[in-house]
Formats: sequence, C-alpha cells, structure tokens
Amino acid sequence: MRSTLTTIIIIGMLLGIAVGYACHTLWPDPAVAKSISDYISLMTDVFLRLIKMIIAPLVFSTLVVGVAHMGDPKVVGRIGAKAMAWFISASLVSLLLGLVLVNLLGPGDNLNLPLPDALASTNLKVASLSMKDFVTHLVPRSIVEAMANNEILQIVVFSLFFGVACAALGERAHSLVRGIEELSHVVLSITGYIMKLAPLAVFASMAAIITTQGLGILITYGKFVIEFYLGLAVLWVLLLLIGYLFFGNHAIRLVTLVREPFLLAFSTASSEAAYPKMMEQLEKFPISKKIISFVLPMGYSFNLDGSMMYCTFATMFIAQAYNIQLGWGQQITMLLLLMVTSKGMAGVPRASLVVIAATLASFNLPEAGLLLIIGIDQFLDMGRSATNVIGNSLATAVVAKWEGEKIVIPVEPEVMLEPGVA
Repeated sequence: MRSTLTTIIIIGMLLGIAVGYACHTLWPDPAVAKSISDYISLMTDVFLRLIKMIIAPLVFSTLVVGVAHMGDPKVVGRIGAKAMAWFISASLVSLLLGLVLVNLLGPGDNLNLPLPDALASTNLKVASLSMKDFVTHLVPRSIVEAMANNEILQIVVFSLFFGVACAALGERAHSLVRGIEELSHVVLSITGYIMKLAPLAVFASMAAIITTQGLGILITYGKFVIEFYLGLAVLWVLLLLIGYLFFGNHAIRLVTLVREPFLLAFSTASSEAAYPKMMEQLEKFPISKKIISFVLPMGYSFNLDGSMMYCTFATMFIAQAYNIQLGWGQQITMLLLLMVTSKGMAGVPRASLVVIAATLASFNLPEAGLLLIIGIDQFLDMGRSATNVIGNSLATAVVAKWEGEKIVIPVEPEVMLEPGVA
C-alpha cells in the first residue's frame, strides 16, 4: 500500500507538470494563465488548509501525552537538551555547507539577467525577526490565539508546561491524559482521511506553478536552481552518512520509510503537509511515541536544515549578482546572525525570504535582490521543504538512540503448513 501511494504521488506530480505545460502553451497571456492557475491551485489550498486544521490539535495532544508519560521533569529536560544540541549542530553544518558551496560555485557571478533597481522594495516585513520580538514570541499571549494562527513554537511551549504539570499531578491527571491520548488517536484517524487527497494536491500544486511560470523559468535560472539542488544533494548525502554512523544499514531503512513524507513535502513545498505522515512512519522505524511527539514538533521550529542552507546560499547569490564582495569575517558574522534569526521561521509566511531580507538589511545589501529569486522561490521551496523532512527524521531517530532505544525490526510471522502440504 505504501509503495502504491508513493507511485500515485509521483504520477500526480508528472501529470501536473504535463497539464501545467499544456495550459501555459494554450493560454500564454499572463493574466489568463494566472486565473487558470488560481482555479487549479484550489485543490492544493484546500489540502494545505486541511493539514493546518489538524496540526495544532495533533502537536498539542501528542506532545502533552509524550511528556506526561515521561513522568519525571528531569527526563523532559534531558531529552530537550539532547534535541537542542543536535538542532544547533545541524543548523551550523547546514549554514556552513551553504556558505562554502555558494563561494565555490558562484551562481550569482556573470548573471545574464537585468538586475532590479537596488532601491526597489519587496514589501516583506523584516522587523518581525528582531531578537527581542523572537524571545517574546516564544510565549503565547493566549493558547487559543496560538492554535488559531498555527504558531507551532508557541503551541510547543504551552504543551510542555501542560505535559509537565500532568506528570507532576500523577494519578490525579491520569484520566485527563488518557482523554488527550484518545484525542490524538482521533486526530490521527482524521489525518488518514486527509492524506488520501495528497496525490490530487500534488497534481494541482505542480500544474498551477507550471501554468504561470512555464518550464522556461527553470532554463533562465538554470544555473542557480541546479547548483542549489546540487548543494541540497550534498547535504542529503552528508545526513545519510551521519545516519549510517549512528544506525549502520538501518539508515537506508529510515530513508525508505520517510520517502512518502519527503515526496509530499517536495511536491507541495510545505513541510507541514508531511508532518502527520512523518509521525506515522517514524513509529515503524521503530521510535517510541513519546520521543516522536516531543522531538518532532521542536524540530519544526529549530531544525530546518534545508531552509538554513538556502538562507546562506540565497544571500550570497544576491551579493554576487550585484558584485558586492563580502570578506570571510563578514560571512561568518552573517552565518551566526542567520543562526539566531532563522529560529523565528516557524509560522512566518514565506519565512526564508523574510529571514534573507533581514540579513540583507543588516549587511547593507540591496533588498531588491530578492526580486531575482521570488519568481522561482516555489521551485526552491520544494527542495528545502523535503530536506527539512530528512533532517527532522534523522534528528528524532538520533535522540531516540541517545535515550537508549533499540531498533527492533518487526518479523513477519511464518505461515505454518500442515504436515504433507507442499
């Protein structure tokens, strides 16, 4: 069944490209193409809304139950510290890899495109990523507001407090925890129904973007797109090697298990779309529910490996396009700045672009350079969203191993034949 769903998703992606190309060819007028694209993308919009509809109750219920079952707050602190140590290390590696590759490949050098006016505005809200705002943003003013806005980081903070309180109350909170656990099962059941729409959403997503942009945009920005995906491929190999160091040949099995969430995130350009399926697949590795429900939501706020790499890659691409030289000292400072500001990505629309805009302003680079990549951001977002899936899957598995969990692959029961039956 898993193999069938993966195949259908891939078919939907290819059909979407074909239909999008046909629409782009038949209706070359941009206004008409945009109108058609808007109608086609309705299916994707509905699917992503359905996913966002269940993200808040899913994160809350699974995280509260996971923390409550841990019992001791010291255990929660220990696992949280291990997870954060991994997240910070992975973020630094992703940022540094992007910085090294963009300097070696030089995608912005000799760019044969007209550059936007350096004073042009992109209308992106940059001030929202200040350190002060990020720290105050951690704590929700209202859990209802946080859930309504799908602020994952705020939901995680509230759920941690709620789960620790339930664990401290022990038997008195047993019925409440059991009820929340039943809620998580209901939400996961709803998730199963929603995921059946995934192939249609993938088809619509690809058809919509190709209808408006056409395949030609990939040729125009071919060097940048190819070199960025080459960088992502290097990051994938690096993550796989790290997984091999921890799990040996089981690392291949982990990658195989997350291929569906990977494809889903890639084709819809949304990490959130893959979240419910990731939870289901990681349990089959197997990883305990308490580790998954605790580490995975945190990873969605602090461990966005693909987005991290894109931030350094895109920022340096813009500097190269405008022929602005940045010394290694400035680049390292940029890396450290991105390390902090990127932690506010979760819940911010077009988060990577906003982070990049804030970084450009900090180093007196023309914000208008973002106009060079906004047109192809959807294609780039597909790759970085899929990379986030790999990074968070590996992070959850590694923390589980650090907590002493062992990989026990379920053995299929043998079929017993009666004597004399061939």
